[in-house]
Amino acid sequence: MAEEPAAEIQLLRRQKTKLIEILSADADFVLQHADAGCLLSLHGYQQVKSCRVPSKKVTELLDLIIQRGPDAARGLLQLLKGQAMQETFPMLCFINDLQLNTLSSEIPGNRQQGDELKEIIPAKKICKKGPSLVNEKQLMTVARAIGRSWREIGRMALNISSVKLEQIEEDHSPHVERVFAMLRYWRTCQREEATAAHLHSLLSQDDWALPPESIDCLLETD
Repeated sequence: MAEEPAAEIQLLRRQKTKLIEILSADADFVLQHADAGCLLSLHGYQQVKSCRVPSKKVTELLDLIIQRGPDAARGLLQLLKGQAMQETFPMLCFINDLQLNTLSSEIPGNRQQGDELKEIIPAKKICKKGPSLVNEKQLMTVARAIGRSWREIGRMALNISSVKLEQIEEDHSPHVERVFAMLRYWRTCQREEATAAHLHSLLSQDDWALPPESIDCLLETD
């Protein structure tokens, strides 16, 4: 009978899709921290670095760490719980509560109970403290409304560096995907300040102001 994967590896596999979505906002930031923590071999680092698409870069990183075994998986989970990652990716707050259940899943006979506890934790309820962050649907709606002036909006309205905008342009081919990636990066950098109302305010000012009807979705409440 095949041996059960370690609890840390199981946890990463179960949350893989969610982690890819969150960490793709700044895949290079994650890669550099993982490399600094010696979570990858030199060959593995080069392999991940060569990926041009952020989501593929994060996917490759997670796969390689899972392949390296429990110690590497545990190291990544500790990294994701750290201050730098938690501040850069506010939506990672859920990982702290998932980690609380790892020990119970390692004890024979308690693995199923541990898994059930992971499923029960209401991640959205834990993460949402105060005004909610602007959501993906709103960001895509706004992205479709931003035209050729997207770089100016990124620099002037969203305070994103030219270097980062160039990286986004290289990583994403369709125009809408570039703008969407820019807005997601802004949301990641703003952390708890990345509310729909805040974004609406920034996009309503000065020469880069967007037509009101194109950003009204940011004023809609659930």
